Amino acid sequence: MKRQHEERRLTTILSTDIVGYSRLMAVDEAGTLAQLKAHRKELIEPKTAEYHGRVVKLLGDGTLMEFSSVVDAVNFAVEFQQVMVERNAGVPDDRQIKYRVGINIGDIIVEADDIYGDGVNVAARLEQLADPGGICVSRNVFNQVKNKLDTSFRDMGEQELKNIPETVRAYRIVMGDQDAAAAVDTDESLVLPDKPSIAVLPFVNMSGDPEQVFFADGMAEEIITALSRYRWFFVIARNSSFAYKGQSPDLRQVSRELGVRYVLEGSLRKAGNRVRVTAQLIDAATGHHIWAECYDRELEHIFALQDEITQAIVTTIEPELGAFERERARRKPPENLNVWGVYQRGLWHLFSDRTRDGLSEAKRLLQLACELDPQFAAAFAELAWSHTLDITRGFADAPEASLDQAAWLAEKAVTLDARDPVAHFALGRVQILKHAYESAVAEMESALGLNPSFDRAYFGLGMALLYAGKPEESILQFERAIRLNPRSPLLWHYFYHLARAYFNLGRDDKAVRWSEKANQQPNAPYWSFALTAAALGHLNRTEESGDMLAETKKRKPDFSADSIRSTVNPYGPHSGADRIIEGLRKAGLRE
Repeated sequence: MKRQHEERRLTTILSTDIVGYSRLMAVDEAGTLAQLKAHRKELIEPKTAEYHGRVVKLLGDGTLMEFSSVVDAVNFAVEFQQVMVERNAGVPDDRQIKYRVGINIGDIIVEADDIYGDGVNVAARLEQLADPGGICVSRNVFNQVKNKLDTSFRDMGEQELKNIPETVRAYRIVMGDQDAAAAVDTDESLVLPDKPSIAVLPFVNMSGDPEQVFFADGMAEEIITALSRYRWFFVIARNSSFAYKGQSPDLRQVSRELGVRYVLEGSLRKAGNRVRVTAQLIDAATGHHIWAECYDRELEHIFALQDEITQAIVTTIEPELGAFERERARRKPPENLNVWGVYQRGLWHLFSDRTRDGLSEAKRLLQLACELDPQFAAAFAELAWSHTLDITRGFADAPEASLDQAAWLAEKAVTLDARDPVAHFALGRVQILKHAYESAVAEMESALGLNPSFDRAYFGLGMALLYAGKPEESILQFERAIRLNPRSPLLWHYFYHLARAYFNLGRDDKAVRWSEKANQQPNAPYWSFALTAAALGHLNRTEESGDMLAETKKRKPDFSADSIRSTVNPYGPHSGADRIIEGLRKAGLRE
């Protein structure tokens, strides 16, 4: 059947909505509706016609419009917002109707009197970036009108818009006195750094107890210090973020003024001998909430309490932001990636895809990041780690050459930045495979000295102790890694090695418990199931061990004793490979 031809055209799309519409309706439903209807009839409809546009449709508190001329669309928006300031004069602040406006030029699909397409969606997303009473336009609008109108613009930088695959450069129109009131906001926006940038705003004391101001300030200061230990964060200094103390700033304004993508804000409330601390992490450029949590504690030993909550917040933020950054990089078209994006996409493959092809792609991207920035220590460190994984996963065609390459890369990372804990972690992993366990322990301890909250370093320390023949001592380190980062994409690895420690001690019941936890992770490998089968075999739980061996073979059809030897033996004489194979034979493995 022949497809019906679609009517398409290039046009200027303008989208508006009302700020805080739900709140206004809750305060005065009848009055808000009356104002809304009056604004539409007396202002929006006649002004749209005056500037040769048309109202496509009304969307509750919003309006979608189309203009054949981009100049007309911008002139309409500016005059509309100026008139709205006049119409709000004399109206109580909590009952004023303020609009946001977004404008885009795009190709649209026309059906009857309605319009559709990405061009419409971008206009709607830009509108959400606008300030109350403000206008936000796309780069193509800016380019068309910048030399034709007596209007000032402020560059908002590249913006990631919901459900829009590529970033859109946005500009806000300066609205005279309205912008002057924002003080620094009239200055050029600071360019966002490549690495994740974050500002920790002063925590708000909501308890009414002036003494808790010191607790709230101390909490924010401790978080700033702790986040600064992560070398891949760009953390705004206390003096800059504390300039907002006592204010309730628009987070997009904070983003522009401080040049940060993320903002952490929180509050403290005291009742009796208990304190409640809330915190939320926000993508300030889009207003998207990434994470939020509430902590209720007894108000005893105030400094210990500060440390406890700080650690809980920081060790949650780091993996949440890491996952968020990796996903952002994964969604971007490859041609739009800078060195940080290439690095993050490499980490996505490293953490999320355990296949040979996935690890190969991770190495390719991390190598590219090293070439794009030869001073990027973390890229060299993660590339070194990827080469060690090539060996332990049985993918390396020449394991000794891969280990030499990993050693060179890890040493290079430490040389480039001796204060980067990831570099020391990577070098420690190399030392484990070289069976230089004391050196491995020293490197992991160096990493933890630089960042006491670095879960991978605790995991690495546990590995060094385990393969040095000290499984009892390794258990605490694996438990610390799990406690510090229960959302880690490596959680299966932490559970698996904790199970290995118990297995090497002959405590097979606990080995089953922890290996089963590893198996429940979405990225658990076949050898985790094999360990469960082996531990069950030693417990003479024949039927269960046989089922688990069958699951192992389902995941790796050519599974054999050699499969275990290839993944376990590289760790040295205390790897426990012989005992695993013995347990698998009890489970029914035949060679």
